[in-house]
Amino acid sequence: MGGYAFYVWGSFGATALVMAVESLLIRGRRKQMQQSLRAELHHPTELHT
Repeated sequence: MGGYAFYVWGSFGATALVMAVESLLIRGRRKQMQQSLRAELHHPTELHT
């Protein structure tokens, strides 16, 4: 790779890490939202406009 292997593979590794973390964060937010919506369905509150 002409001396750029560390940069190239480091970039791939950093990108893979960021994508994995983002996937985990999205999964956590989705579960939290589902729990929030279930709670709202079981205990509806008055809407404030």
